[in-house]
Amino acid sequence: PYLAALLARSPVRVGGTAIFLTPNPNSVPHALVNNLRHNRVLHERILFVTVVSQNVPRVPESARLKVTRLCPGGYQVIVNYGFKDDVDLPQALAAGQATGLAINPGETSWFLSRAVVVATPGAGMAVWRERLFAVMLHNVGNIAAFFKLPPDQVIEVGTQVKIQL
Repeated sequence: PYLAALLARSPVRVGGTAIFLTPNPNSVPHALVNNLRHNRVLHERILFVTVVSQNVPRVPESARLKVTRLCPGGYQVIVNYGFKDDVDLPQALAAGQATGLAINPGETSWFLSRAVVVATPGAGMAVWRERLFAVMLHNVGNIAAFFKLPPDQVIEVGTQVKIQL
């Protein structure tokens, strides 16, 4: 519903495909919201991609993708992997040609959300907890490398998370 409402407001559209990774298929990625706020454009095709790790060693290719059309040019994609599967998102989406995704890798941008902790004065979290949270968030790792995303096509959009000391 959010994407359809957004398209009804007729933002400027640019060519290509934008893929927004989101951990929750029922939420709007921060990268999309912030990209729209600052750049005021949407790509012709938009994919919201959620990766789900199943509690099985391997997921057969036939069960790898679940594609739902949200509106013209907008899709929700659930990508299933087993805990022993080699995670490769570009390959999984390329294999999804039969689902109608037909992605041109050269015209695709991968948008990732990145949270940055900002300490603010005031009553709230204990200092040691704030520091622990910041360290844990910093150690999340390189999600683009984990999913084997092409480095020259990844755009990280940051969001500041304020934590009161």
